[in-house]
Amino acid sequence: MSRVVNAVSPILTRLYGGETAQALLPRLLGAIADARPRIPAGRGGEFDQRDSLLITYPDMVQESGKPPLRTLLEFSEEHLRGVVSCVHILPFFPSSSDDGFSIVDFRSVDPALGTWEDIGGFRRSFRVMIDAVFNHVSVSSAWFQGFLRDEPDSRDMFVVVPAGSDLSRVVRPRSLPLLTGFNTPSGHRLVWTTFSRDQADLNYASPAVLARIVETLMFYVERGADLVRLDAIAYIWKEVGTRCIHLPQAHLIVQLFRAILDVVAPHVALVTETNVPHEENVSYFGDGANEAQLVYNFTLPPLVLNAFSTESADALTRWVEGLSPPSSRTTFLNFLASHDGIGVVPAKGILSEADIQMLVDGTLARGGQVSFKAGPDGALSPYELNISYWDALGDPGGGGPLDIRVQRFLAAHAIMLALQGVPALYFHSLFGSSGWVEGATITGSKRAINRQKCERSLLEGELGDAASPRARVFCGLKSLLSARGSTHCFHPQAAQRVLRAGASVFAIVRDAPDGGERVLCLHNVSGEKRVARVDLGEVYGRLPGELKDIVAGRVHAVTDSRGVALEPYQVAWLQGHA
Repeated sequence: MSRVVNAVSPILTRLYGGETAQALLPRLLGAIADARPRIPAGRGGEFDQRDSLLITYPDMVQESGKPPLRTLLEFSEEHLRGVVSCVHILPFFPSSSDDGFSIVDFRSVDPALGTWEDIGGFRRSFRVMIDAVFNHVSVSSAWFQGFLRDEPDSRDMFVVVPAGSDLSRVVRPRSLPLLTGFNTPSGHRLVWTTFSRDQADLNYASPAVLARIVETLMFYVERGADLVRLDAIAYIWKEVGTRCIHLPQAHLIVQLFRAILDVVAPHVALVTETNVPHEENVSYFGDGANEAQLVYNFTLPPLVLNAFSTESADALTRWVEGLSPPSSRTTFLNFLASHDGIGVVPAKGILSEADIQMLVDGTLARGGQVSFKAGPDGALSPYELNISYWDALGDPGGGGPLDIRVQRFLAAHAIMLALQGVPALYFHSLFGSSGWVEGATITGSKRAINRQKCERSLLEGELGDAASPRARVFCGLKSLLSARGSTHCFHPQAAQRVLRAGASVFAIVRDAPDGGERVLCLHNVSGEKRVARVDLGEVYGRLPGELKDIVAGRVHAVTDSRGVALEPYQVAWLQGHA
């Protein structure tokens, strides 16, 4: 236990001062000691080229008479074993709103979804990522209800702001009011509610709150979490008069979690979710060893969409040229779609305002919607494109030849799979889903467009029809994932080098860590034939007589060192020796 003390004491002292830190330390040590004997063995904290992650709601696949989590488990074991290695099950706790993110009880599985035993069942075939929604809780939770009754243990659990406080600098992720009024025996109190009036922000300036959260974190590790996703971690510490985002205390909390896990559960990886500009996002790697092992690569989705929308990979190429994690112990979680929309804020400063407006206009033309956020002056700006990635890459009106749509969709995902990092696929992208447009009207939430639930029999029927869009997308993505897993060149730590191969071609070279193999990854982002202007002699150190295209599964004869011809939206991953 001395290792834990040495790891966490300095962090607690920086958060609260020496006296408070020493008073808090025994409670944290007790929580860790209590959980330690019950922590299951992990699969190791390392990732390789065979790793990929599925993002899914617990009730994404449904069938009559069976808990959704059990249905999802059965479906995943039948169709996804060997395709993905990890399943991120979005919040499965009792909740009152926000599709599970307004949590009523951190430690219970919603009985309408299943049980902890169902969650544990996923570990037979997959790593499991659990959401740590630690910024806020539902106002229906026991914690907040205790606050409303002015109970001593709950009185300081939430962020209460005096009327008239200057909050003009606060960065707002939504356009909703920041404060919500509640009546308590102590009077009317204005409570900080970053995301909605149903979600009250926890007050980490109170050491007792941090203690409860550490106890919850250890509970998740006991229950088999292999990865822990820190939801909205950037907003976790509030201080009136500041921007209330990325404050030093937020980073210290991540460092505290990491320090504890490194000692008692080193197989568990932290993943930070911060939908912010790139330089702010990567700050959660810390020094490369003391914060998150994985950071969501939020800038990637809008840049890939921009590349295919403009038929130019220039902006994407320039950005990836400067992309690298800070150490061999960290990497990006690469994705194109998630349960939320396509964030455009991370692309600001990389794409022009005109480019972002083009993405907004394209989303609306394809039947999607756009979410806005309020700036300090109250002005609204685009925050998120609410559309499925399949639709975002489609022709306006949903038309266009299916062959071209599938090839374009797969080419976009091939770029994501070729990059340094661990790839993550949202359920509706893995199966090429169109958006549930009427869902936004039914639920009143724009994000519902990308959150439709699937009837298992209907989904499996479509997957059984080789000509259906779902089957073709799923088969294509399985093939790309298999190609990726076939060579160490796609190890998360394998070196990458971007080439300038022409405006319509995204080209990247990946080298196996042992230096033996090299893969040149070429992606045509246009609907026209293009020649990738690459010097194959320079790429491979000599002019190879032939190269193996591990995507097409055939040998590519090299007849010209000055370029490679590509069909519209073609992907060519050319494997050779360095």
